[in-house]
Amino acid sequence: MTVIVTDTGFGLDDWTAGFGNGTALDLPSDTDPEALSFDDAVQMIRVDFPSFADGRGFTLARLLRLRGYQGRLRAKGHVISDQYAMARRSGFDEVEISDELAARQPEAEWQFRANWQQHDYQSRLRG
Repeated sequence: MTVIVTDTGFGLDDWTAGFGNGTALDLPSDTDPEALSFDDAVQMIRVDFPSFADGRGFTLARLLRLRGYQGRLRAKGHVISDQYAMARRSGFDEVEISDELAARQPEAEWQFRANWQQHDYQSRLRG
C-alpha cells in the first residue's frame, strides 16, 4: 500500500484511472528534460524518486509546470518529509510514499512542512 501526502496530511490514493492508459504517465527520474511532452489527455503525471538524494524529479516537475502542464502532478517514492516544501514549490500537488516511510516519518512531520508558502526564503529576500 501507499500513502498520499497533501497539505492536509495523509490520505488514501483516490486515483482510479490507472497508469499507461494515456490519461496518466509514469516518468522515471532520468527522463531527458528536453524530451518532456504531454497532451491535454494526460490528467496525471507521476515522477519517480528512486532515492531521497536524487533531486532530478524536482527539476522535471518545474519544467512540466513551466511548459504549461496543469494536471495532477505527483512525486512517488523516496521523498522525505524535509523535502515536502521543495516538492510543493517545484510544482507537485502531492507525494506518494510507502507505508514503511509513513511509519518512520509520521503525518505530524509532514504537516509541520505543509505551510510551505509561508516559509519561502526567496520571497523574504526579494522583499
